[in-house]
Amino acid sequence: MFGLLFFILFTPGVSEFICTSSDLEMSYTFCDSTAHAFTFNLTPCSIMHKYDWKAALTWIPRGDIHFLKIVFSVWFDDAKALLWKELLCSGADDEYSVCGTLKGETLVSAFDIKGSRINFPKGDYSIIVQGFSDDSENNMLLCLNFTMIVKQDVF
Repeated sequence: MFGLLFFILFTPGVSEFICTSSDLEMSYTFCDSTAHAFTFNLTPCSIMHKYDWKAALTWIPRGDIHFLKIVFSVWFDDAKALLWKELLCSGADDEYSVCGTLKGETLVSAFDIKGSRINFPKGDYSIIVQGFSDDSENNMLLCLNFTMIVKQDVF
């Protein structure tokens, strides 16, 4: 049941397989046409563990990260289910290790993804994760389009 998710410097526009298990399948593409130096690990590859995942990220950003706004858009079976925005870096008293990373530096971070309050019903999910270097959401640093297929209900 434990899966490992790993990807690095992939061809833009090509869907990259992340992981599969008896209850979950994940893949992604970049939203833009530029190749990225990017790795991401996720364990376990399962939704049966009450959505308690361990993640590790390695990324070489294409711009300085003094300001970073993350936007998550989630669709479930082609209907918009969630829009969430979070300011991670504002340039003052930032608490996240990603803040202050300069263009071309290697960013390495490990974190937990906890979603025990969320029940993911069986179905197809599209999750767009965008990172912006400005509050107006005009200057995108990174955009990933994840596909998540939940193969069975966990209730």
